[in-house]
Amino acid sequence: MPTSAAQEAMRILRDGRQFQWYVIPLFALVTYVYAVEVERRNWSLVFAGLALWGMDWFNEIWNALVLHFTNYAPVWGTPGKSAYVILAGLNIEICFMFAILAINFGKMLPADKNAKVFGIPNRLFFACFDSAVCVFVEILLNAIGALTWDYTWWNLRAPWLIFLVGYLPFFLVAFWVHDMESVRRKAVTVGSILGFDLIALVVFIGVLGWI
Repeated sequence: MPTSAAQEAMRILRDGRQFQWYVIPLFALVTYVYAVEVERRNWSLVFAGLALWGMDWFNEIWNALVLHFTNYAPVWGTPGKSAYVILAGLNIEICFMFAILAINFGKMLPADKNAKVFGIPNRLFFACFDSAVCVFVEILLNAIGALTWDYTWWNLRAPWLIFLVGYLPFFLVAFWVHDMESVRRKAVTVGSILGFDLIALVVFIGVLGWI
């Protein structure tokens, strides 16, 4: 039987009646961030941002599938107040945040991708640092009940798993795309990530109705 948190998330899943007008300025903010980087022709940040966003969609899809197959709970859930719950562990506010997260953190990357920080390759250092910051934020969100964890192996006692699965791959892929030599290669890689996500969403929502 689904947990109370899972039941609440499913109760408001893709319910348009939850809409709040603050979604519109949030959307405007996201588009502005991208518009600024496109105007500057800063394709590295644009595609890094989209790469991380695509990686998060992949995580959110398998997380929702966990709820479907266990009929118990997603690994993480977002049953709290939201203007729109897209998947069991993803709401519109989180979606917008992840859309610009790599752009924000990417601005901190040294221009020299071979430089080291404390003897560690800087891309790996910042991927780990950024992931740790995000895990800390998740802990705070869980503490106030905005983000739920229902499994004993995914909680405050195992933050390393949230770090390794929940965030580190996001930043590693985003920074990898950021450093690609050609815009075409960046576009093909990001297009492949987002294309896979889109196919999965069509199959698991539109066709099978699992998530």
